[in-house]
Amino acid sequence: MFVFVCARCGARLTVPLSQVALPAHAHQKYGNGIQLPVLMASGTFAVEPEPWGPPWRRWEEIRPDEAAARGVYAPVYALSDGAPGAIVIAPGDASGTVLIPGRHAGGYCCGLDGADGPNVACAECSLPVASRIDDCSLWQAMWLAPNAVRRLPVDGLGTAPLPWSELMAEDKGTPPFEPITTWGSRRAAGHWSNYWWTWSPQWEAAVGRALAHLLVASEGQPVIVPGGLVGQVFQRALNALLPAGPQVRCVVLAGPGLPAPGGDDSILLVPSHPQTGTTWAPADPVPYLVPLPFGVWRWLAFPAPDLPVPTSGVLPAGVLRDDFDPPAPRPRQGFRADPEVFRHTLVRLPSVRSPWLREILENLTHHMRAGLF
Repeated sequence: MFVFVCARCGARLTVPLSQVALPAHAHQKYGNGIQLPVLMASGTFAVEPEPWGPPWRRWEEIRPDEAAARGVYAPVYALSDGAPGAIVIAPGDASGTVLIPGRHAGGYCCGLDGADGPNVACAECSLPVASRIDDCSLWQAMWLAPNAVRRLPVDGLGTAPLPWSELMAEDKGTPPFEPITTWGSRRAAGHWSNYWWTWSPQWEAAVGRALAHLLVASEGQPVIVPGGLVGQVFQRALNALLPAGPQVRCVVLAGPGLPAPGGDDSILLVPSHPQTGTTWAPADPVPYLVPLPFGVWRWLAFPAPDLPVPTSGVLPAGVLRDDFDPPAPRPRQGFRADPEVFRHTLVRLPSVRSPWLREILENLTHHMRAGLF
């Protein structure tokens, strides 16, 4: 485990933290005026390996060879010229920091968005050290500036990554549906106003990233995914984005606790480790593995059943039951992958240089209007 300290004066800025993989939805912007929760679990941190945050340069200012050297192979609106290695933590895990007067109010809608650069300083020496993010439609987080903090190990505290077997025993997966509230929602009479059930933003981000990998793995051929929830979130987009034809590639869910996959030409949907970010791989190598965040993969591979609801009769007087609830409401709209997570992933895959994939990128706005994203 580690603590982060101020690079100038050495003051401690965080509680002890253990490193986990950067979430697929770390930079997601979801909807308009939506109240999103905290990005990171308490006691954890993740590192963004790429440059992120201001200053930004427009694509027209960047040479193609420079972009390719940074792992970007197709046009984007802009690339960050910030320092790589930003560290994201839960805001509640920060200590010894203060908001910078005059900087915390710039460029926001309902809260802080970090668009003006660091808005949090070390309380001891006033060095700008972080950007606090809590604006609407953004995941709440504290992003530590990599050139303003240092990481120090904590003696006597350490955690080894869990093996897949322990993850399977402990983790219950990420539900595909969740309640969403707008920024101005208020709790009244035991319920939330401006509150509705929708597809999980985490699922939309995870599928957006996986869909980019699936398109590359398809090599432009039709793809069939398993039925059920997997089909709900992938098949409609694949049918629309890929041509029809006689040669069909099959997608198979694979990973810990599932039978060994068969067929050398299958595309495998597999989990990535939530702590290390490494992708699960079968004993026999296959041409293409499509990673999904472990919680999303776990729910697809082993969906939790809806809890039963009594259909008739009443309980005896004085008897209270707390072992069941009605099933979670289902969203009214069909599933849509996150378009910006999809774009961010696809432009970083070298295969995007293929004309048919570039065409998908160029028509992304049209696909959004068609309800695919």
